[in-house]
Amino acid sequence: MQLLYYQAPLSALILLVLVPVFEPVFAPGGIFSRTWAPYEMGMVLVTGIVAFSVNLSIYWIIGTTSPVTYNVVGHLKFCLILLGGYFVFREELHLNQVFGILTTITGVIAFTHFKLQEQSQKEDERVQKTGKSRHSKP
Repeated sequence: MQLLYYQAPLSALILLVLVPVFEPVFAPGGIFSRTWAPYEMGMVLVTGIVAFSVNLSIYWIIGTTSPVTYNVVGHLKFCLILLGGYFVFREELHLNQVFGILTTITGVIAFTHFKLQEQSQKEDERVQKTGKSRHSKP
């Protein structure tokens, strides 16, 4: 979390300098050369809120679990995007995509099983040492 605290202002400064060079913001078709409708401004705001929520959830997942768990969740998200495209937009799924989705879901299930088993063993060891479970009242 501290890395982002130091990195974000530097990234903003770099983008402030580079964006006008590569994206002519005042040229015809640029971001400031047109009048924005309220609907468009609302969509930009909603997009920013969604992006902020995604970043917040990333830090929450890594902070409460581990970077490996975040990676597993990322792969599961990609599978859900592919399946959503198939069911919602009727996009074609190729055989290698189906195989990849099945492999990924199998890996997610196995990872979850082993993580839960590891947590259960740690809880059992803690109960043996202290004589109290996490759910018992003091």
